[in-house]
Amino acid sequence: MNFLIELKQRNKLLYWFGLFNIVVGIICLVLMQVDDRQLLHVNRWLKPMKFYFSVGLMILTMCWLLFYLDNPKKIIRFTWLLIISMFFENGLIILQAIRGTTSHFNYNTKLDGMIFSLMGFFILVFTITFIRINIAFFRQKKFSIPDAYVWGIRLGILVFILFSLEAGAMLALMKHTVGGVDGSPGIPITNWSKNFGDLRIAHFAGLHALQILPLLGFYVAKTKKQSIIFSAIYFLFAVALLIQALMGIPFLF
Repeated sequence: MNFLIELKQRNKLLYWFGLFNIVVGIICLVLMQVDDRQLLHVNRWLKPMKFYFSVGLMILTMCWLLFYLDNPKKIIRFTWLLIISMFFENGLIILQAIRGTTSHFNYNTKLDGMIFSLMGFFILVFTITFIRINIAFFRQKKFSIPDAYVWGIRLGILVFILFSLEAGAMLALMKHTVGGVDGSPGIPITNWSKNFGDLRIAHFAGLHALQILPLLGFYVAKTKKQSIIFSAIYFLFAVALLIQALMGIPFLF
C-alpha cells in the first residue's frame, strides 16, 4: 500500500494511466471467459489482454523511474508522449479484436492497412520518446540514488529500446513465427510457438529488462561495474533467444 501511495505521488498521470491499462486487461480476461471466438486459433481477446497488461506494467515502471530525472518540463513532456502513443496503440489493437480481425501485419483491407500503419506511427513516437528518456538519464550527472541503481535504470531502458526495435525483424517477415505460419500451436497464455522459432520471446525478454535491470541494480549490484555486468549477461541472454528464434528453433525444444 505504501508503494502505491509513493507511486501515485511520483507521477499521477502515469499512475492513473497505468491502472487504466491494467483494468482494461482484466476486462479482456473476463471477456475471454464469455466469448470463445478465435483469431489465429486463440481467443480474440488474448492479444489485447497481453498488450494492456504489458503496457500497464511498463507505464507504472516509468511512473517510478521518471521521478529521478531533474527536469520537470521534460518529465511532463515524456509523460504525455507515453500516454498518447500507448492510448492509441492499444486502442487500435482492441478495436481490431472487436472487429474480429488481427491487428498486426494485416493489410487484408484498406481499413486494416490504415490501422496497422497508424499503429506503426504511434510505436515510432513511443520509441523516439524512450530514446530521449534514455539520453536524459545518461546526460544527467547527479542522482540521489546509488550508482549501481542508476546504471541499472540506464541499461534497462537501453535494452528495452533495442528489443523494441527488434520488432522490425517481425515487420520485415510480416509475421513473428520463423519456419512456420503465425497461429501454429503455442504455449498456454503466452502463445509462443511450440513447433517453430518465435521472435516474440526475445522481444518479451528484452522489454522486461526495463523492470529486471533496475531491480538488479537496486537489490543485488553493489557497484556500477556489477550493474553493468548483470546487464551484459541479461542482454546476451535476450540475444541468444533472438538467435534461437531466427534459426527456427522453438523455445521449448
